Amino acid sequence: MRTTNGGQPHTQPGDSADPGDLGRRVAHRRAELGLARGLVAERSGLDPGFLEYLETQSVPVGVDTLTRLADALDTTVTDLLGGGHSAPVGRSRANARVRTEELDRAACWEKLGPGGVGRVVLTTSRGPAALPVNYRVLDATVLYRTVAGGTLAGAADSEVAFEVDQLDETFATGWSVLLNGTVSVVPAEEAVRRFRRHADPRPWAGGTRDVWMRIKPAVITGRIIRPGGPPIIGASE
Repeated sequence: MRTTNGGQPHTQPGDSADPGDLGRRVAHRRAELGLARGLVAERSGLDPGFLEYLETQSVPVGVDTLTRLADALDTTVTDLLGGGHSAPVGRSRANARVRTEELDRAACWEKLGPGGVGRVVLTTSRGPAALPVNYRVLDATVLYRTVAGGTLAGAADSEVAFEVDQLDETFATGWSVLLNGTVSVVPAEEAVRRFRRHADPRPWAGGTRDVWMRIKPAVITGRIIRPGGPPIIGASE
C-alpha cells in the first residue's frame, strides 16, 4: 500500500487491504478490547460522532486519522486496513521519518497486557528453539498452555526468553518486548481455576493443552519505532 500526495491511503493491484471495511475492523477491535466508543474517541482525539459514523459507513480517512486510531486500539494501520495477513512481515522499505525509543518496565507490561501470540525461546536437545504460544498476563507473569510431554512442558524450571512484537508494514514501524525469566508448571488446581477465569490463553492450535506454564520475569526490556510522519512518497517503489 502507498499514499497519495493528499495523504489518503491508496491500494495497488495485489494489495489485500480493503479500506471500505475499515469501520467493521475498528468496531471489531474496539469490542475485542472491551472499550467504549467514547474512550476510543478520546484516546484518538476524534469526535465520538465521527467515530460512530466511521464504524457504520464506508468513510475515506487520511493517514493521520488511521495512525491515531491504530494507536488508540493498540493495533496497526495495516491491520485496520486488512492488509498483509497472508504475507511475511518486514518486507517494506525503511521509513526515514521515524524515531526509536526504549520502553520502560511499565510500558513493556502495558504492551504485553492485552495478550496474544508470543514466542518462547528455549534450549532443546537439538539446540535453541523459538516456539509461538497464545499467552495472557496476570500478576506480572506470562501464562500459556501446552501439551504434557511436549517441548514446552519439558522446559519447566529452566531459564527462557519470551518475545512479543507488533509491526506495521504501512509505516515500517513497530515495537518489541523481550523478557527473561524462569518458566515453571502451575501445579495447584486452585491457581489454574483462577487463571482460567481471568487469563485463559485459549491456544489456537487446539487439542488437549492442559499443562499450564508460567514465566516469572527477572528482566524485561522493550523498544518502539514511532512514526515521525507518513512515509516518503515513492520510498517503497
